[in-house]
Amino acid sequence: MSQQAQNEYYASDRECALAYAAAVNEEIRDLFDAGMDIVSIDEPYMQARPEKAREYGIEALNRALDGVTGKTCLHICFGYAALIHQRPTGYSFLPELAATTVDQISIETAQSELDCSILQNLPDKEIVLGVLNLADHTVETPAEVVSRVRRALEYVEPSRLFLAPDCGMKYLPRKVAFGKLQSMCEAARQLREEYS
Repeated sequence: MSQQAQNEYYASDRECALAYAAAVNEEIRDLFDAGMDIVSIDEPYMQARPEKAREYGIEALNRALDGVTGKTCLHICFGYAALIHQRPTGYSFLPELAATTVDQISIETAQSELDCSILQNLPDKEIVLGVLNLADHTVETPAEVVSRVRRALEYVEPSRLFLAPDCGMKYLPRKVAFGKLQSMCEAARQLREEYS
């Protein structure tokens, strides 16, 4: 939020980010008080602006989660595939997230064909693995999804891995989105059977 705001009040970008983090903390607490099981934070700017993230991003994220007792997730976003067509081959700010208090890290791997070896730098985090390419309207087969998951299973034990689309699906036709989700669920079923 601080990256999209015009700061005319706080003495520094860091101070502005920490003020936003305090407000987000109140919202997260309210969500858990209302009965949420998991609260996810969408964060595109740590990836896009790693220099600023290294200055105060971890501090701001931990402030947003201060005192929160429910399960939390951080989605490090590359942006909607329908709008942003080029993906980097790796995350510029991911291993640093090991220092956060967030429980889960949600990453995109399908469209970028991410080298999943970077996940070994997050040994204490659950990984929400993006396995559906939202830039392509072709519905993946369950076998294609399974192969994407296997890239991560070399570095993350199955008990810490959860499947998800790369990002939001709002730009896909409903039939395509539903088909992709069906393939993902079938892939999860097959993998669960194999690893249980």
